[in-house]
Amino acid sequence: MSAGNEPAQAAIADIELSDEQVRAYLKDNSDFLQRNPDMLDHLHISHASGSAVSLVEKQVSVLRERNMEMRHRLNSLTANARANDKLYDQTRQLVLSLLDARDQEQLYKNYMQSMAEDFKVEHASMILFGEPDTAVECRIESIESAKIEIGGLLRGNKPVCGVLRKEELSYLFPDAGDVGSAALVPLVKNGQVGILAVGSSDANKYSSNMDTLFLSHIAEVVARLLPKLQAAD
Repeated sequence: MSAGNEPAQAAIADIELSDEQVRAYLKDNSDFLQRNPDMLDHLHISHASGSAVSLVEKQVSVLRERNMEMRHRLNSLTANARANDKLYDQTRQLVLSLLDARDQEQLYKNYMQSMAEDFKVEHASMILFGEPDTAVECRIESIESAKIEIGGLLRGNKPVCGVLRKEELSYLFPDAGDVGSAALVPLVKNGQVGILAVGSSDANKYSSNMDTLFLSHIAEVVARLLPKLQAAD
C-alpha cells in the first residue's frame, strides 16, 4: 500500500499552488495561523528599509499606524468641537446684544461691533433695504439699487459663499479694499429686507461648500427684529 501511494504523493508534491489559491484558503480558514502558531516565525515581509520583518512585527506596525491615524482623527474632531463651542458662544452673545437693541441703528452697531471684536471678521456689512437716509448711522439702500448691483446674489433668498465679482464685493464692502472671498445671507421677512455679509482678504476663507448655519441664524434674528425696531423709530 505504501509503495502504491508514492506516485500519488509525488504528484501532489509537484502541484504548485498559486497566490490566489493560498489567499482563498486563508480566507476560508481564518484560524489557520491560530492553529499553526509556529508558522508566524517562518513568514516574513520586506520592510521599507530593505530588511525583513516577521508577520507579528508587521501586524504590530500596522496596528501602530492605525492607532496614530485614529489619534489624528480624534484630535481633529476635538478641535472642531471646540471651535463649534466657541462659535456657538459668540453667536449666543451676539443674539443677546441684538435683542437688547433699542432701534435699528443700535442693532446695526451691535452687529458690526461683534463681527469685528468677537468674531474677528476682517470685513462685515449689514445693508437694510428702504429709503436711503444719510442722517442715520446704519447703511440703508433701495432694493432697486441692490438688484442692479448684486441681483444674482439675491435670487432664491439663499446664502451665497465664495469668490464674488469685483463689482459685487465693492457694493457689499465699499471701504474694504481688496476682498478675496465673502459669505452673504439675505434678510427675509415678508420679502427681502436687507443683507448680512462677511468678507476676507483670503480667497479661500469663504468657500462655496462652507457651512453658513450660524450666519443664517443671526440673519433670521435680525430679520425678525427689524420690523419692530423700525416701527419704534
